[in-house]
Amino acid sequence: MSVKTPITIATFKKVAPNLPPHMAVLMRGPTGVGKSHLAKQVADHHKIPFVDVRGSTMSEGDVGGYPDIESMKETGVMTFCMPSWFVRACNEPVVLMLDELNRSLPGVQQSFFQLVLDRELGNDKNGVPYRLHPETRVLAAVNFGSEYDVNEMDPALLRRFWVCDIEPSTEDWVTWARDNDIDSVIIDFINQNPAHLRVDPSTVEPGTVCPNPASWHRANDCLMHMDMAPSSVAGSEGPEGMYALLLGLVGTEAAIAFCSFVKEYERQVSAEDVLAGKVSKADIKSLPNSTLNGVTDKLGHHCKENDWTQKQCKNAADFAKALPGEMMVQVWNAITQSTNIKNIQKMHKLMGSDVVKAVQASRNLDR
Repeated sequence: MSVKTPITIATFKKVAPNLPPHMAVLMRGPTGVGKSHLAKQVADHHKIPFVDVRGSTMSEGDVGGYPDIESMKETGVMTFCMPSWFVRACNEPVVLMLDELNRSLPGVQQSFFQLVLDRELGNDKNGVPYRLHPETRVLAAVNFGSEYDVNEMDPALLRRFWVCDIEPSTEDWVTWARDNDIDSVIIDFINQNPAHLRVDPSTVEPGTVCPNPASWHRANDCLMHMDMAPSSVAGSEGPEGMYALLLGLVGTEAAIAFCSFVKEYERQVSAEDVLAGKVSKADIKSLPNSTLNGVTDKLGHHCKENDWTQKQCKNAADFAKALPGEMMVQVWNAITQSTNIKNIQKMHKLMGSDVVKAVQASRNLDR
């Protein structure tokens, strides 16, 4: 039985792009958790092309090449016509994504493993193998979990990779969603209902449609294309067709919960509302904790991307100090985790002593 070594998305982003080019990466995880997106981000980081190769759709010749009959007539030496994606990875630096590695035919797997182990395939008329460009990076992905009928990988091969099990958290997905223009209501829904981000297919009846990070991305794209942006219809009955669309993408429970969320959607407090001083103490008392936690997350994200004025910092501090002690500390933690030193220094002067008192009070209660 395989042993999982969970890696957060944040850790992956710190490690994978900075490995030496010859060090292959193996991502393991269930479908829809974002393995391909992570590989694409490595390519974007290095500003090189991303080449996605799906092993489960290939035969052995699609990877190792087919005999070059015409050349053999002239030279008497067997050579192979190599696939275009491999030739490109030899001629220029690319990120080569070997997807669904453990759902591939044995011959395809062996060719992929040769790419990982030796960084070469085939040979020219002199018997010299064709080699990957020295700056080409190889990332492989396998489906991992009890719901998959897949082949186990040889431990001797695993040690050739940096192996990471991808288990994105709600925070990982929300951060990604904000950076990729996902509708704000979908983000709020997942933030407040993390159980609907992903359901393990092995826990439900076979054939049941279940939500996962990729399916919410597809739901967003479809809703936008069909002029059903949740943020434009929030607070009212969703348009005809919204439920049916979601039913086929994220399943019954998530579709019902999301449509209800859209219908009953109350005014959500944005980071800009807090920074502009538009959130009163009365507002704070009337808002549920789930909404306030969402505001905390939004403030942390805004703090990371923007330098706040002194007035904005005061408004943020006033908002935080109107919260219960533990939630005020959460706001402070979100701000410090942004690593925006200018904002942190300003906020420390405005609420640092209050945070210390809240932490001390919490410790006294625990005794």
